[in-house]
Amino acid sequence: MPHPTTPRWRKLIVAATAMLAATLVLAGCATASSPEPASPSTNSRAVDTDFLADHDLEGLDAAQVVERLDTMPVADRPADLIASVQPDALVLTDDQERETQLPMPEDEVYISVAPYREQTHDCYFHSLTTCLGELANTEVQVTLTGDGGDVLLDEVRQTYDNGFIGIWVPRGIKATLSIEHEGQVGTTTISTMNEDDPTCITAVQLT
Repeated sequence: MPHPTTPRWRKLIVAATAMLAATLVLAGCATASSPEPASPSTNSRAVDTDFLADHDLEGLDAAQVVERLDTMPVADRPADLIASVQPDALVLTDDQERETQLPMPEDEVYISVAPYREQTHDCYFHSLTTCLGELANTEVQVTLTGDGGDVLLDEVRQTYDNGFIGIWVPRGIKATLSIEHEGQVGTTTISTMNEDDPTCITAVQLT
């Protein structure tokens, strides 16, 4: 084994560190990737207001919490909070093993998309505080087309600091999502028809 002070050893340490960093980036959604939808009784469940107050979220509904956390600079995101976006609820857990849920809007589902060129990761339910995509703060053209050909969204967006774009999609539909950047295009199909449909889309490769 090479001595810790040799150049070869230092190179091995650097390589291992780089590999670990890449693994952490690609596994950024691991805490929220398991497809276990929230309980159907979410809308009638009491919200833990003390929990929300402890995390500076008191008085906010699900859409407002989503907006605050998903657009927040990565360096400012709370390390003690996990916010899992599910079709019917925003499930919040913290480092004290507490949990509360906020009901999602009745007519829309929040879908987060991380377009990529070379690196991606598996994800199912988007985690607002831990998910990281490859293309942060990048301007892209986003088009969402319903099964009947209706264009539901067609505009230029900038990915958030976490590399994701967040879009509110009508419930009960299947649609084709297309993302374009610098002449490269990626396309996928999304669904909001079921309570266990994914809210985190990481398979849109720009080619």
